[in-house]
Amino acid sequence: MAGTRPSSVLFVCGLNAVRSPMAESLARRLFGKTIYIQSAGVRKGELDPFSVKAMEEVGLDIARHRPRTIEEIEDDNFDLIVTLAPEAHHKALEMTRTLAADVEYWPTPDPQLATGSRDQIMESYRSVRDRKSTRLNSSHIPLSRMPSSA
Repeated sequence: MAGTRPSSVLFVCGLNAVRSPMAESLARRLFGKTIYIQSAGVRKGELDPFSVKAMEEVGLDIARHRPRTIEEIEDDNFDLIVTLAPEAHHKALEMTRTLAADVEYWPTPDPQLATGSRDQIMESYRSVRDRKSTRLNSSHIPLSRMPSSA
Protein backbone atom coordinates (compact mmCIF):
# COMPACT_ATOMS: atom_id res chain seq x y z
CA MET A 1 0.00 0.00 0.00
CA ALA A 2 2.98 2.30 -0.14
CA GLY A 3 2.03 5.61 -1.72
CA THR A 4 -1.72 5.25 -1.38
CA ARG A 5 -4.18 6.01 1.35
CA PRO A 6 -6.22 3.00 2.44
CA SER A 7 -9.93 3.18 1.75
CA SER A 8 -10.76 1.12 4.85
CA VAL A 9 -9.07 0.70 8.23
CA LEU A 10 -9.75 -1.60 11.18
CA PHE A 11 -8.27 -0.74 14.59
CA VAL A 12 -7.91 -3.78 16.86
CA CYS A 13 -7.02 -4.09 20.54
CA GLY A 14 -7.74 -6.63 23.27
CA LEU A 15 -11.30 -5.78 24.31
CA ASN A 16 -12.46 -2.92 22.02
CA ALA A 17 -13.08 -0.97 25.21
CA VAL A 18 -10.33 1.68 25.31
CA ARG A 19 -7.55 1.83 22.72
CA SER A 20 -9.31 0.84 19.50
CA PRO A 21 -12.47 2.93 20.09
CA MET A 22 -10.23 5.92 20.84
CA ALA A 23 -8.28 5.37 17.62
CA GLU A 24 -11.49 4.86 15.63
CA SER A 25 -13.01 8.09 16.94
CA LEU A 26 -9.84 10.12 16.36
CA ALA A 27 -9.46 8.73 12.83
CA ARG A 28 -13.09 9.49 11.99
CA ARG A 29 -12.61 13.08 13.12
CA LEU A 30 -9.47 13.38 11.01
CA PHE A 31 -10.68 11.61 7.84
CA GLY A 32 -14.46 11.95 7.98
CA LYS A 33 -16.11 9.73 5.43
CA THR A 34 -13.09 9.58 3.11
CA ILE A 35 -11.95 6.34 4.78
CA TYR A 36 -14.20 3.56 6.11
CA ILE A 37 -13.11 3.09 9.74
CA GLN A 38 -14.09 0.45 12.29
CA SER A 39 -12.72 -1.00 15.51
CA ALA A 40 -12.89 -4.37 17.21
CA GLY A 41 -11.30 -6.47 19.92
CA VAL A 42 -9.89 -9.93 20.15
CA ARG A 43 -12.33 -10.52 23.02
CA LYS A 44 -15.49 -8.61 23.89
CA GLY A 45 -15.20 -6.15 26.74
CA GLU A 46 -17.21 -3.38 28.33
CA LEU A 47 -16.68 0.26 27.36
CA ASP A 48 -14.38 1.88 29.89
CA PRO A 49 -15.78 5.09 31.46
CA PHE A 50 -12.29 6.60 31.72
CA SER A 51 -11.91 6.30 27.95
CA VAL A 52 -15.26 8.05 27.46
CA LYS A 53 -14.11 10.89 29.72
CA ALA A 54 -10.70 11.19 28.01
CA MET A 55 -12.36 11.50 24.62
CA GLU A 56 -14.93 14.02 25.91
CA GLU A 57 -11.99 16.24 26.88
CA VAL A 58 -11.12 16.60 23.18
CA GLY A 59 -14.72 16.97 22.01
CA LEU A 60 -15.37 13.38 20.90
CA ASP A 61 -18.27 11.29 22.18
CA ILE A 62 -17.71 7.54 22.32
CA ALA A 63 -20.33 6.91 25.02
CA ARG A 64 -22.57 5.01 22.58
CA HIS A 65 -19.75 2.75 21.36
CA ARG A 66 -20.59 -0.91 21.85
CA PRO A 67 -17.51 -3.14 22.08
CA ARG A 68 -17.40 -6.02 19.64
CA THR A 69 -15.06 -8.73 18.54
CA ILE A 70 -13.39 -9.16 15.18
CA GLU A 71 -15.82 -12.02 14.49
CA GLU A 72 -18.75 -9.60 14.94
CA ILE A 73 -17.52 -7.27 12.19
CA GLU A 74 -19.77 -7.87 9.19
CA ASP A 75 -17.40 -6.45 6.58
CA ASP A 76 -13.90 -7.92 6.86
CA ASN A 77 -12.62 -6.35 3.65
CA PHE A 78 -10.11 -3.87 5.09
CA ASP A 79 -7.06 -2.43 3.33
CA LEU A 80 -5.25 -1.84 6.60
CA ILE A 81 -5.52 -3.41 10.05
CA VAL A 82 -3.86 -1.36 12.78
CA THR A 83 -3.18 -3.40 15.88
CA LEU A 84 -2.69 -1.77 19.27
CA ALA A 85 -1.88 -4.76 21.48
CA PRO A 86 0.24 -7.91 21.05
CA GLU A 87 -2.74 -10.27 21.10
CA ALA A 88 -4.49 -8.12 18.50
CA HIS A 89 -1.40 -8.17 16.30
CA HIS A 90 -1.20 -11.97 16.42
CA LYS A 91 -4.90 -12.21 15.57
CA ALA A 92 -4.54 -9.80 12.64
CA LEU A 93 -1.59 -11.72 11.22
CA GLU A 94 -3.66 -14.89 11.48
CA MET A 95 -6.54 -13.15 9.66
CA THR A 96 -4.33 -11.98 6.81
CA ARG A 97 -3.64 -15.55 5.82
CA THR A 98 -7.01 -15.35 4.07
CA LEU A 99 -7.45 -11.57 3.72
CA ALA A 100 -5.51 -9.22 1.49
CA ALA A 101 -4.83 -6.54 4.11
CA ASP A 102 -1.73 -4.80 5.36
CA VAL A 103 -1.08 -4.94 9.11
CA GLU A 104 0.63 -2.23 11.13
CA TYR A 105 1.49 -2.65 14.79
CA TRP A 106 1.23 0.49 16.92
CA PRO A 107 2.28 -0.73 20.39
CA THR A 108 0.02 0.99 22.90
CA PRO A 109 0.11 0.60 26.68
CA ASP A 110 -3.12 -0.52 28.31
CA PRO A 111 -4.30 2.37 30.52
CA GLN A 112 -6.61 -0.02 32.38
CA LEU A 113 -3.48 -1.29 34.14
CA ALA A 114 -2.75 2.17 35.60
CA THR A 115 -2.80 2.59 39.36
CA GLY A 116 -2.81 5.57 41.67
CA SER A 117 -5.19 8.45 42.17
CA ARG A 118 -8.08 9.17 39.80
CA ASP A 119 -5.98 11.96 38.26
CA GLN A 120 -3.02 9.62 37.72
CA ILE A 121 -5.27 7.04 36.10
CA MET A 122 -6.89 9.68 33.86
CA GLU A 123 -3.43 10.83 32.82
CA SER A 124 -2.66 7.35 31.48
CA TYR A 125 -5.85 7.47 29.35
CA ARG A 126 -4.97 10.95 28.12
CA SER A 127 -1.52 9.70 27.18
CA VAL A 128 -2.98 6.88 25.07
CA ARG A 129 -5.43 9.29 23.42
CA ASP A 130 -2.71 11.83 22.66
CA ARG A 131 -0.29 9.21 21.31
CA LYS A 132 -2.97 7.91 18.94
CA SER A 133 -3.78 11.45 17.82
CA THR A 134 -0.11 12.22 17.19
CA ARG A 135 0.39 8.98 15.28
CA LEU A 136 -2.67 9.58 13.11
CA ASN A 137 -1.46 13.09 12.33
CA SER A 138 2.19 12.19 11.71
CA SER A 139 3.60 12.36 8.23
CA HIS A 140 5.32 8.95 8.23
CA ILE A 141 2.24 6.74 8.05
CA PRO A 142 0.10 6.00 5.02
CA LEU A 143 -3.11 6.97 6.80
CA SER A 144 -2.51 10.64 7.09
CA ARG A 145 -0.48 12.29 4.41
CA MET A 146 -0.26 10.10 1.36
CA PRO A 147 -2.41 11.12 -1.61
CA SER A 148 -5.65 9.28 -2.13
CA SER A 149 -5.64 6.73 -4.87
CA ALA A 150 -8.03 7.92 -7.53
